[in-house]
Amino acid sequence: MAEIQGTCDERYEGVRKTLSDSLDAGGDVGASVAVFVDGEPVVDIWGGSADEAGTRPWERDTITNVWSTTKTMTFLAALMLADRGELDFHAPVAKYWPEFAAAGKERVEVRHVMGHTAGLSGWAEPMKPEDLADWDRCTALLAAQEPWWEPGTASGYHAVTQGYLIGEVIRRITGQSFGHFLATEIAGPLGADFQVGLPPSDDARVSLVIPPPLPDIGDLDPNGVLVRTFTNPPIDAAMAHTEWWRRAEIPAANGHGNARSVATIQSVIAGSGEARGVRLVSEKGCEAIFEEQADGMDLVLGIPIRFGMGYGLGSEMMPLGPRACYWGGYGGSVIVMDQETRLTVCYVMNKMDSGLTGDLRGIGIVLAAVTGVLGG
Repeated sequence: MAEIQGTCDERYEGVRKTLSDSLDAGGDVGASVAVFVDGEPVVDIWGGSADEAGTRPWERDTITNVWSTTKTMTFLAALMLADRGELDFHAPVAKYWPEFAAAGKERVEVRHVMGHTAGLSGWAEPMKPEDLADWDRCTALLAAQEPWWEPGTASGYHAVTQGYLIGEVIRRITGQSFGHFLATEIAGPLGADFQVGLPPSDDARVSLVIPPPLPDIGDLDPNGVLVRTFTNPPIDAAMAHTEWWRRAEIPAANGHGNARSVATIQSVIAGSGEARGVRLVSEKGCEAIFEEQADGMDLVLGIPIRFGMGYGLGSEMMPLGPRACYWGGYGGSVIVMDQETRLTVCYVMNKMDSGLTGDLRGIGIVLAAVTGVLGG
């Protein structure tokens, strides 16, 4: 039986067992799980190996690249600025970023960027992977680009571009890079070990992700939105092993943390803007999360999905309560928050599956946590 470290309230023993079983079965190599209720941790556990060879145990302070789970940090930052009256989700992006009005985008609103409906799910100009470390190039190209579909009419998952789009709006308003805003305004006050733009001093703590098999896109339309989104530049999970990736600020994809640090931050959402005595958003400010931005077949993901203001909302495909929201990352990490039960559940791992926004491993953890909070 896999050895699980950390603390787990007896009501949530099913969470510990779910992680242990996954490690035993080889579904996971190394992983961490956190469950918070009313902003306080009731589960903070980890186990397995920090490397594929099994030579390093996953430790309490092990961190890894969580891919699109990082996006939830940009959503929270935008909610904070909106709550302060510095950002209007219904205003044109060009109000804050004048160059963005080019190529017919003068009416594209901030909410379109938040809900993946802006029509900018990828770059039209050729991009090399290393270009993702060039903030000015990434944002300038998006500002100049014509949308790939009529903004506001449908979602098309902005897998990598969303972080630059939201991040540049944040930079224009605050004068800070997203990584700096995250560190000083969010992670710092909450005492959370989560970073976008990792310093060399933390490299030794990183568990390098174990990439999944590359998908076969040979039968897909090379001019379709899906292919254009993921092949320019080509997204290869092994990029997370490079130093340039760790040092860059890629706010949709390269956040480094573990389940505890992600849950520490996102428990603010479950607490309607507050956790452990730190309030980042007013209760009223949190209402924006549940403003539906899209509900239907996503042009990139190819599945029906419902987006609120950034966060995913409950749907037939994702049965959540009316006051719950979530998002997940390429390979399997996931974070779920429910304001009704004040529950936050997070799963972060190093062995990646092929899913883009989470997988069955995380769902199993979430179900076990819900059973615990409901007293099942």
